[in-house]
Amino acid sequence: MTDFILVRHGETVWHAENRYAGRTDVPLTEHGREQAAVLAEWATTAGLTAVWSSPLSRARLTAAPAAEACGLTPRVDERLCELDFGQGDGLTRDEMRLRFPEQLAAFLDDPVEHHLPGGEDPRKAAARAADCLADIAREQPHGRVLLVAHSTLVRVLLCHLLGIPLSDYRRVFPQLLNGALTEIRVEDGRTALLRLNTPALH
Repeated sequence: MTDFILVRHGETVWHAENRYAGRTDVPLTEHGREQAAVLAEWATTAGLTAVWSSPLSRARLTAAPAAEACGLTPRVDERLCELDFGQGDGLTRDEMRLRFPEQLAAFLDDPVEHHLPGGEDPRKAAARAADCLADIAREQPHGRVLLVAHSTLVRVLLCHLLGIPLSDYRRVFPQLLNGALTEIRVEDGRTALLRLNTPALH
């Protein structure tokens, strides 16, 4: 049995402007750094056995204070990186509507069958993230693992693990708050959702 606490990284300059941030390495805002500090305070009494993150700096800088607070060395895995949003990366919804209105409409209708032009197939992203969690679970069979990643990646991963149709990820999980805790338990290949979008406060 392995418990994972999935956390979306702190706020970035693009998220403050409602821009899609995929593989571009966007810095945290001051508020984002404060969210990382709150996560670190929570981590001191969380009983963590490992800390993992996406390689993008917004995730690494959110995870690092928590790892330091627990005396753990943060580890990075490429499979936890955010989806590539292709031509949508760095754009707001309104900007996409001007540049590729038909593709945006199709994406909003079914974000899996019609992912953003030039972007990554969410099915592949969910599979790579699930593979990463399976590897960590094998390494930490009785662990409690903090995993700092990204909004869309975590949402498609949750759908994949909980048996929810992947095309519903935006409807079932409309928002993951920056720095909030979503906890799952993986046991014998089955996943339970223990909490969702809980503020990282004592």
